[in-house]
Amino acid sequence: MSGKLPQKKFFRQRAHSNPFSDHHLDPKSPAEMDWSAHYPAFVCEENPTESSFDMPTKQVGRPLMKKKIEFADLGCGYGGLLFSLSTLYPETLMLGMEIRVKVEEYVREKIIALRLQHPGQYQNISIIRMNVMKFLPNFFEKGQARKHKARVITNQLLAEYAYVLRVGGIIYTISDVKDLHEWMVKHLDEHPLFERIPDEEVEKDPVIPIVRTETEEGKKVERNKGEKFLSCYRRITN
Repeated sequence: MSGKLPQKKFFRQRAHSNPFSDHHLDPKSPAEMDWSAHYPAFVCEENPTESSFDMPTKQVGRPLMKKKIEFADLGCGYGGLLFSLSTLYPETLMLGMEIRVKVEEYVREKIIALRLQHPGQYQNISIIRMNVMKFLPNFFEKGQARKHKARVITNQLLAEYAYVLRVGGIIYTISDVKDLHEWMVKHLDEHPLFERIPDEEVEKDPVIPIVRTETEEGKKVERNKGEKFLSCYRRITN
């Protein structure tokens, strides 16, 4: 590996894929997922015995991990949010989920290159190619995630977001399309397990400037001097 960053122009793909196609994806249950190849720096150094129930994560037949994934970027695109958040929260495991083959490949190669260029950094981020609209609960345990950036909002997906988010966890939504923003707000407002976070509280969140400026959509809107519509919701108790 040379550590040379991939060039995005060689990984272009149309902006959307059919989310109702499996795309030959191989979903696993959370207990079957082996995250050690994604986050090798966070693999437990010692192999505890079966009686060691106090370990942070335990997966039958899999290497034990020191931590679980807490940030999820659904439809992460070219990974701008992941790369920026990685250095802001270096001890938090983050996962990008992307359905487009070339885009996922670009992000994966960039992560590898950045790890080589900056030893000890970017070990906490990874990407997986998966269909969020069909298989999200197969990758996360109940209440596992703490922060969650979503591009797609439907009633079914909100039930799944509520499942994977811990109480107090946050959904970040942002769009440059007002109608889409209003659609997402409407459905989140109507859901009994989410409450909107007041704007004054949102603005104090250190993640917000990155959500606004580091995603591909955010950068495009910034270049075009367009408007961005942001809303954040907190997972509340049942």
